Amino acid sequence: VQLVESGGGLVQPGGSLRLSCVASGSIFIINDMGWYRQVPGKQRELVASITRGGATNYVDSVEGRFTISRDDSKNTVYLQMNSLKPEDTAIYYCNADVLLITMSRTKYWGQGTQVTVSS
Repeated sequence: VQLVESGGGLVQPGGSLRLSCVASGSIFIINDMGWYRQVPGKQRELVASITRGGATNYVDSVEGRFTISRDDSKNTVYLQMNSLKPEDTAIYYCNADVLLITMSRTKYWGQGTQVTVSS
């Protein structure tokens, strides 16, 4: 299984970006999906998650500014990021809890996409 992120880049404070993550491979079902972020010298932190049923969870610092969504027909998870702040600068990684066609269950990570918020 591969997770490929896209949509990162450089944006001014107050701007918006939309991240996408597409999963491909021997997928039977994707359970929870999430977006994490990491800055140098700090632990990777969960930014937002979404269950297969659509229940969402956000870290306090992005509540009201970021929206996570998914399209199971495309095995894709999105992160709409609005009102971006310099402290949102990080490498963003997607994560998926996947049930394979072999009926084994594994969590996968994408390669990461850089988001830089700066004037």
